Amino acid sequence: MTTKPKAKKFRVRRSGGAAAQPAAARPVPPPSAADASLAAPTTETATAAEKADTVGTVSEAAGNRRTPPANEAISIKEPPKSKTSKLSTDLDEIRKEGLTGRQLRLARRVAQKHNLAATSDFDAVRQLRRKGIDPFQRANMLELVVQPNTAQPEGAPPAPGGVQLPQTVPVDKVSLPSTELSPTERRNREIREIQRDIARRRRRKLVLLAARLAFFVMMPTTLAGYYFYAVATPMYAAKSEFLVLKADSSGGGGGLGGLLSGTQFATSQDSIAVQSYLQSKEAMLRLDQEIGFKSHFTQEWIDPIQRLNENPTNEEAYKTYSRNVKIGYDPTEGVVRMEVSAADPEVSAQFSRRLISYAQEKVNHLSEQKRDDQVGDAEIALEMAEGKRRSAQEKLVELQQRGTVLDPEGVILSLRSQISTFEIQRQEKELELAALQDNTRPNQAKVDGAKADIARLNSLIQRLNDRMVDASAGENSLASLTVQIQMAQADLATRDLMLQSALQQVEQTRMEANRQVRYLTTAVEPVPSQEATYPRRFENTILAFLIFSGIYLMCSLTASILREQVSS
Repeated sequence: MTTKPKAKKFRVRRSGGAAAQPAAARPVPPPSAADASLAAPTTETATAAEKADTVGTVSEAAGNRRTPPANEAISIKEPPKSKTSKLSTDLDEIRKEGLTGRQLRLARRVAQKHNLAATSDFDAVRQLRRKGIDPFQRANMLELVVQPNTAQPEGAPPAPGGVQLPQTVPVDKVSLPSTELSPTERRNREIREIQRDIARRRRRKLVLLAARLAFFVMMPTTLAGYYFYAVATPMYAAKSEFLVLKADSSGGGGGLGGLLSGTQFATSQDSIAVQSYLQSKEAMLRLDQEIGFKSHFTQEWIDPIQRLNENPTNEEAYKTYSRNVKIGYDPTEGVVRMEVSAADPEVSAQFSRRLISYAQEKVNHLSEQKRDDQVGDAEIALEMAEGKRRSAQEKLVELQQRGTVLDPEGVILSLRSQISTFEIQRQEKELELAALQDNTRPNQAKVDGAKADIARLNSLIQRLNDRMVDASAGENSLASLTVQIQMAQADLATRDLMLQSALQQVEQTRMEANRQVRYLTTAVEPVPSQEATYPRRFENTILAFLIFSGIYLMCSLTASILREQVSS
């Protein structure tokens, strides 16, 4: 803001009677706007006393103002004009000119009067000089000052430097608000309009979002909940649990099999095989042939989604079977859990019992082939050992019959002992004969008897020797027969050992086969349910809501990404 112009007293010369008036009674003419602007103080800070004097002087001058006569001459003492050099339009040079703050404010006001958008006071000076306007000329400065005697329009703001007194409001005139807004109000109004537009667009987007959610999420969820609560046929589930166990082994097994023999890992493969069998199409076809699985799910009172068509194919029936027969195997406990659902609780329990019987038969046949093969091989080996032992025994008997003796070695020993005995007797008889012949007149009868005994002993010894020779020479000799019999006996002993080993192998194989037997034990029997297990209305409705929400979210994200890629 500029300081208010200070009123200055001027000396007026008058001709005639006006000059004769005393100085005290002489009226002081009011200063003009130009004089007031020229007479303003050069410093920007004015004291309160000077402002008060200025206001009082102006008021006094306004009260004593009169129109001078035509012949009066008014002389105003003007300050001398300073010499102006060539005006510069460079900002740096303008800054170096040392312009005062009052001059810069005057330049800004002149620039605003000429509708120049100046960014600073120095830029206002530069733009004015480019247009050929000197903001510091007297004419330009006088244009900014409003004449005090100029008639102000009614309702217009007071002139700068004037006295602002309370004004009366005319009664017969209605005062209306001005249509022109200040920049602050205009800016606030534009901000409010922007905020209203943002709120309007936000409401529109929220309405569109709510419509999309209602169409793509809430409506499908409502339809799903209506189906679960009002249309779906209640299904009754029969739960059962069974285990596939292995026979206890009386002997201690070695290796890893012995470590796992008492745990659930020993029968994990069998349990998985039983689970796969119960979930197969083979079990479904057998259940349909024996009980009528298809006929139960083709009844008209079952809802269309769970009901089978008339004369369904095996594939359609198997889809329903997979949905209603759920089997799970727990490897940590070795338990197979089965849940069978049907529209009738008694039928579901019957289906479950029949499937357990199928599992029992399957378990019994799992290791049957292996056990049969092992036992069969052991029995074949036993039969071969028995045949070979029988052949060796027949050969031994034949050899013994050929020599008409059961013990050739004993016969030979007997012959040798007989020969030795007869030779001793012969020697005794020879000694007795020699004793008889030593007499001068021996008894002839005794001598002849002794000689006859010696001859008989020699003949007997000769026969025994011949028998010994016959038994020791030739293929059919007693010695050869003895060797063959000994070999046959050794062969028979070997066959006896082999037969004994085969017998032990058969027994061991049978015991091992018995240990490999699997059997199924039902831990939880199926019991008909009194309340419907499916559908789970609330849980299924919440699940449908989450599924539709996830689908909508994925589609929205995909559409947003594609829109951003296309717009970029």
